[in-house]
Amino acid sequence: MAKKRSKVNGRDSNPKYPGVKLFDGEHARAGCILVRQKGERIKPGKNVGTGKDFTLFALKDGIIKFEKRRDKTIVNIIEEG
Repeated sequence: MAKKRSKVNGRDSNPKYPGVKLFDGEHARAGCILVRQKGERIKPGKNVGTGKDFTLFALKDGIIKFEKRRDKTIVNIIEEG
């Protein structure tokens, strides 16, 4: 019933597909999206930027490294060469 109702009022939103897009040890190019998230669950580290919707993206080419520090997860990009 709810599906029909949302179509009637014309406001059915698109899915957002949050989650980790590139994992530890993978190669990332500058501008690649690493994580889509609600709020700042995973913090940005070296060579990682944050978008206005808390999306984490690569600022430089390199290898992705996830770290656990106390109760925080931090994602870094280690440059090659």
